[in-house]
Amino acid sequence: MRRILIVLALAILLLPAPPSTKPAAVRPGTLLVTARSVPLDSSDPDRRRVGTLTYLGGWQLGSDNPGFGSISSLLVDGPGQILALSDAGVLMGFHVGPGRASRRPFIAPLPVRAQDRDRPWWSWDSESMTHDPASDRYWVGFELLQAICRYSPGFARVEACRTWPEIVAWPKTGSIESFTRLPDGRFIAIGEMGMTADGHHDTLLWSGDPAEHDTADPIHLHYVAPQGYRPTDMVALDDHHLLVLNRRLTLQELFTATIAMIELPENPAPNTELRARTLARLAPPLLADNFEGLALSREQGRTILWVASDDNHEFFQRTLLLKFRLD
Repeated sequence: MRRILIVLALAILLLPAPPSTKPAAVRPGTLLVTARSVPLDSSDPDRRRVGTLTYLGGWQLGSDNPGFGSISSLLVDGPGQILALSDAGVLMGFHVGPGRASRRPFIAPLPVRAQDRDRPWWSWDSESMTHDPASDRYWVGFELLQAICRYSPGFARVEACRTWPEIVAWPKTGSIESFTRLPDGRFIAIGEMGMTADGHHDTLLWSGDPAEHDTADPIHLHYVAPQGYRPTDMVALDDHHLLVLNRRLTLQELFTATIAMIELPENPAPNTELRARTLARLAPPLLADNFEGLALSREQGRTILWVASDDNHEFFQRTLLLKFRLD
């Protein structure tokens, strides 16, 4: 059974086109989400520590809406207000945990430009998302399209899109999974399977908005991942420190993940190595799944880290949302 599951998981992760189980169309509407609490460690329900992280809670999420799930990136505002994006271009807004929701729960497809309306639904393979709180604009990285698009406040419309030859050089099924905006306005992306000659992950650093056509070419850096792992998401702690979520799939453990920190120099030279320093590892008997989403929030002066899994709309995977304090 374990071998069957890993073959299925590998097929889902590596197929050049999305599986037929993804919903072909999603209509805007209200989203009802169930959240069942789950322990960090199934063998020790009282466990709260993993590496430098303190477990604050976790949930297995579900919904009767067929568009729900397959979360590839997320943003969190306040205590538990979630904005998630699936790998089929579907936005989901909902609330988990204590406190009151600040907006109504919803589900809706990403808006598209008029010239893009004839693209097949499965080509909108949105794998990464970042946000500028000052302008309230959003950026999304599309893996199959190998493009970055910017959206107006509230995701009301598409403002700009650009396809970069540096991203086109990455494999379509392993490209812009990890992408974020730094507080100083720079942007950075790591190729999941876009590799350098020395076996590291090609990393692009832009000085400005990568959706704009007058932005200068990025410089290439090298991300040195934890051995055997590939990056699936990234968030910025500040202008020089980033957290990277990394995934591995093996016969022995199935899915495992690490959360690592990298340090970005003040003025990085081309081909600078960014070495991952592992902060925590999620592997059995701890909660482990196809973790692809990473987000930060602040609560009472504390840095809160959120991790979400992509269930690929498959029966043998789960949509998990985990909450940690970064110590």
